[in-house]
Amino acid sequence: MGPELMNLFRKQVERLGAEFISGEATNVDFSKRPLKIIVDNTGYETDAVIVATGASARWLGLESEQRLRGKGISYCATCDGYFFKNKDVMVVGGGDTAIEDAIFLSNMARSVTVVHRRDELRAIKVIQERVFKIKKIKFLWSHVVKEIFGEKKVEGVRLLNLKNEETQEYRCNGVFIAIGYIPNTQIFRGQLELNEAGYIKVQNKTETNKEGVFVAGDAADWIYRQAVTSAGSGCQAAIDAIKYLEYLKSK
Repeated sequence: MGPELMNLFRKQVERLGAEFISGEATNVDFSKRPLKIIVDNTGYETDAVIVATGASARWLGLESEQRLRGKGISYCATCDGYFFKNKDVMVVGGGDTAIEDAIFLSNMARSVTVVHRRDELRAIKVIQERVFKIKKIKFLWSHVVKEIFGEKKVEGVRLLNLKNEETQEYRCNGVFIAIGYIPNTQIFRGQLELNEAGYIKVQNKTETNKEGVFVAGDAADWIYRQAVTSAGSGCQAAIDAIKYLEYLKSK
């Protein structure tokens, strides 16, 4: 299981001498050396930093979404899709991620319904051409989710038709929310170069625009967003940071 694997990782690096500090990083100062990180009002100075703050899925903002999260509500089709084999699922969204999720889920689910607030998709044309050919996938245009219902697990959704203001219930076993992600990079604004969506800009694989600051995972990756790709970039960032520290020692 994931938590057990994480605990084994931690025990291994602790045996190698790594120190863990639990707390929330609230501010950074990368304008001068040494680099500085504020964790719960305590300042730490360092020669190198690896940013791995990840990204958070955008939520619909419903109370029922909170209550049923992990009980039929998912933000990752590739992570949880196999739990819904031969079941009826809904995908909320109309961008590339939502449509790619719908295509992926169609390989295992009994039916896939895409709920989109507009009357046309925002996904790129080549993906649209693929999804419209899959008979198992249907669309509810100009609809938004007002409520996800069920006692112990998802049993269905209540949708609002934006054109006639009517509400209607649809039964389903799972709801996949794909309305985007928010990178957890707020504390780096003004410190690191970010793109328009707030993801950290990367150069030379893992380097940022500030010397000695490296980045790994979803804080910089808005394309793949998978544990395996994050782990790979984490390894790259660690190797780059080690090489940088060795370079400083040799100066």
